[in-house]
Amino acid sequence: MSTVVRLAQSFDEWRAAARELIALGVPPADVAWQSRPGDGDLFSAAPDATDTSAPLLRLPRPLVELLESAACFNVPDRWAFLYQVLWRWQQGQHDVMSPADADGARLHAMVKAVHREEHDMHAYVRFRERPECEGAPRFVAWFEPVHEVLPQVARHFARRMGATSWMIATPAASMLWDGTTLHAGPALMQGAADIDDAGEALWLTYYRSIFNPARVNADLLHSHIPSRFWKNLPEGGIVPAMLSGAANGERRTGQTASVGQRSGATMIPIAAERAQPVREVATSLDQCRRCELWKSATQAVPGIGPAQARIMLVGEQPGDQEDLAGLPFVGPAGALLEQAMQEAGMARDSIYLTNAVKHFKWEPRGKRRLHKTPAQREILACHGWLEEEIERVQPQVIVALGSTALKSILQDGAASMTPLIGTPVQHAGRSVIAAYHPAYVLRAPDESSRRQAYAVIVAGLRQALRLEQDSHHSVVAGTSCPSSRRA
Repeated sequence: MSTVVRLAQSFDEWRAAARELIALGVPPADVAWQSRPGDGDLFSAAPDATDTSAPLLRLPRPLVELLESAACFNVPDRWAFLYQVLWRWQQGQHDVMSPADADGARLHAMVKAVHREEHDMHAYVRFRERPECEGAPRFVAWFEPVHEVLPQVARHFARRMGATSWMIATPAASMLWDGTTLHAGPALMQGAADIDDAGEALWLTYYRSIFNPARVNADLLHSHIPSRFWKNLPEGGIVPAMLSGAANGERRTGQTASVGQRSGATMIPIAAERAQPVREVATSLDQCRRCELWKSATQAVPGIGPAQARIMLVGEQPGDQEDLAGLPFVGPAGALLEQAMQEAGMARDSIYLTNAVKHFKWEPRGKRRLHKTPAQREILACHGWLEEEIERVQPQVIVALGSTALKSILQDGAASMTPLIGTPVQHAGRSVIAAYHPAYVLRAPDESSRRQAYAVIVAGLRQALRLEQDSHHSVVAGTSCPSSRRA
């Protein structure tokens, strides 16, 4: 078949063309995508409109969202690549959504880069106030995004800035907010120098006054704000001189030269290492960077269950499916655990399920991501999140599914499963029960071993129920008659 040319200048145009091509059964190799009219091949042809044997295109919402985000990634072959992903999905190759797949890995990397660019625009767009002029926006900002994320970012600022009018200009386009409606338009500026801001001098004076040379960390400053943003930040023009001053002696006194020159001011020598600020720890699991596992994981996977569950089950770490879904115990091991819970008489919706390590640690094996046991340093790095869950949920009984969970709960790197199976231990006022992880059952070499390991899990869950009921009865008995307790 001759090459089919399709024009796509936006995601909506690409989606309409892709639907037509999928319905006509045109493979990716036979499609040439162009971003501007007139770029087509003189020998290209239209597809046979009578060929409609392909099934109706139906996509899961997560795939649509991935494609829509990846469409903002600014590379020449993006439309061809997205059509290849779409074609593979329609052919039944659903692993194209997995980061373990080559195309899936590229798709997720594109989406991640686009989201990062959106975050950078949220953080580094600087609005400058313009002189009042009827019909003109009150605030104007200039930004040079790597990817085409201006519409999404404009919606973000429209929600945050209320009825105040503003405009964000980029080299390719601009977005104007008039207080009620967003308007898209062509590029209207050449750079940040085109913006006249009378208040910028006041801002720079304030910035200089809060600058502490004794606490400056140039490497950290540049790692937090990539160099490509500095040229368009108002303070970008004065930071190099302030860093130079800090390196040339102001760091020793902890104050700028202008402060030391004031009448009556005293120079107070301090040690630079003692002037370093206390760095804030991560305030949410998604922000956690205490170990390296977040770099290869799709997302952190928190626990799930009732706010005050009396029994908590703690596994090792998320698996491949848990990593993609963002929920614990939803893969094959989760299905086996649910079967064991039913056999033990334990209702899943009354139990809090979580893992000792919150990011999926894996190694590539062909197109698959295979589980890799977390190292002790990674267990320790994640222990704070498990402690926070235990403190919040306040379970009476904790079932450690596997040795990783046991080591984390007991905070003992030498803790062993075998001596504790069937023998609950008290730790921090709670009963801790050791049982095999469901994945251990799935990996057992023969049927006899699988039955034995599965029986240990069921017995551990039943034991947890008995201990929870005994604890509940003792609490009720101890609080139902205060007068007898005093006697």
